Amino acid sequence: MTSASTVREPGPRPTAAPDGEAVDHLEKLFGDAGDPAGPVGRAAVLAADDRAEMLGAGEELLTAHGLNAHFVPVELGGRLARLDDLVRVMRAVYRRDPCLGLGYGAGSFMAAVNVWTAGDAGQRAVLARRLLAGGRAACAYHELDHGNDLTRADLTALPGPDGRLRLNGRKEVVANLRRAGTVVLFARTDPAQGSRSHSQLLLDAGELPAGTVRHLDRFATVGMRGVQLGGIEFTDCPVPDGSVVGRPGQGVETALRSFQLTRIALPGMTIGLLDTALRTALRGARGRTLYGGSAADLPLSRSLLTEVFADLLLADTFTMTAARAVHTAPARAGVYASAVKAFVPTLLIRAVSRLSELLGSQFYLRAGEQPLFQKLLRDVQPSAFGHASRVSCLSALLPQLPLTARRGWRDATADPLPADTFDAGRPLPALDFGGLAVSAGGRDPLARSLLTATEAADADDPLTASGRAWCAELTALTEDAAGLSPALIGPDAPPYAFGLTTRWTGVLAASACLNTWWSGTTDGDPAVPLALLHRLGAHLDHHRDPLPGDLAEPLHAELLRRFDAGLTFDLDRRPTGA
Repeated sequence: MTSASTVREPGPRPTAAPDGEAVDHLEKLFGDAGDPAGPVGRAAVLAADDRAEMLGAGEELLTAHGLNAHFVPVELGGRLARLDDLVRVMRAVYRRDPCLGLGYGAGSFMAAVNVWTAGDAGQRAVLARRLLAGGRAACAYHELDHGNDLTRADLTALPGPDGRLRLNGRKEVVANLRRAGTVVLFARTDPAQGSRSHSQLLLDAGELPAGTVRHLDRFATVGMRGVQLGGIEFTDCPVPDGSVVGRPGQGVETALRSFQLTRIALPGMTIGLLDTALRTALRGARGRTLYGGSAADLPLSRSLLTEVFADLLLADTFTMTAARAVHTAPARAGVYASAVKAFVPTLLIRAVSRLSELLGSQFYLRAGEQPLFQKLLRDVQPSAFGHASRVSCLSALLPQLPLTARRGWRDATADPLPADTFDAGRPLPALDFGGLAVSAGGRDPLARSLLTATEAADADDPLTASGRAWCAELTALTEDAAGLSPALIGPDAPPYAFGLTTRWTGVLAASACLNTWWSGTTDGDPAVPLALLHRLGAHLDHHRDPLPGDLAEPLHAELLRRFDAGLTFDLDRRPTGA
């Protein structure tokens, strides 16, 4: 590795306003998805999926575009300045083909953030050069025997007779492992048990002696068929000096800090999949005649389409608020990352599944819109458990809940999030990897923003009543959670305790919705945020009511307007050829 003393790395600067031009340029490169001769159109995407291959033309396009620059911080020569901008760019890739999004881009980002978070200047410079040159990186955490329990990972990197670390063991179900030139490997570096027993290693795959490394057979999958999930086995493989990322034994801490970026970014990217699924289902329903008219015009169809549209906007609002909070409150971002990852993927899976009902019995046919929708329904499933499951994210929230209830929510002097967190058009503080913390210390400025904004709202504001209802929910949650004993916040916690963390995610999502609209950065009818909050209540089992007509009708009209204009269904409303 390059010595840290040979690299001069300037510090990060405050970020500018969002850069939508990168998204628009990428959409123009992709072109019209409906062009049957297009190299990255729907027909080509489906053909690659049938072969269980990555879309080669898509990878070539993204390489020529320099997509990897969006994973590299600006101070290292890349374009990563704002997490919400990265989500926007990658969402465009997911709209075209989720396999491209995960297999080409997100896998490298998941590996890289560990190095940006804890690596020395030399390691950061080396990885930046490799990515900017078009190289791939793989992040090897997973072992089938241990799932998301990092502290039990068995692959070892222990000193051999010559004092050098030597790898022994295997990793499994790792995206792009065989194709990656760089691997970030999570390994046990201390035989003792505990949180300081593991480290991360930054490895050049080409430097590892061939006789000590064996690639395992590819793992076949139902969804994301094109993504190559592989495994690797090491036998007494020597580790080059200078490979440990951060301090020895810092691996778990580094992972928990870097997860705060990936657990927000990946669900945010996957919203692009739901965008295409909604567009595909609406196109199919409009082209299908039932009872003498378009299937899309049936009351049940209109209700379903509108509610899925509201779900997409709800997911986008929550995710983008969390992404900007990484900049404005990095020490608290761990809570919001776990909340997003626990809530949003489940919402996305349910939404795509509901859309399949719209296609009716024709859903099973391999004609019309069905093949693409079938692929999207398969591809969305890994979003719930890939990288981190819903339960593991709720488990990360649970130990922080009692202290937050006692300290963060009851303290009337605690600060809310800065207003720029809710304004997508405003500059943000620089992305401070060093400011990410394992624990939020009992502070929750997003929940505080709910309280302060509701208190400041006019009595006749159409959102005030909803704000007060969610403040009452926070008050009730405070009473229920403050007294949780240590026996109720561990891995074997009862369902009741996990239910409290689910309620917490609901309060955070509600705060994101209300504050985004109260910030004045979105136009339109207050029916939109009220519809989002209505859908949030449905997801939290507060009720099972469909959207009332006064909320559904303006949202349905907006859905059709965007569809006809070729605009995305998220908050950005940008042109798309998907």
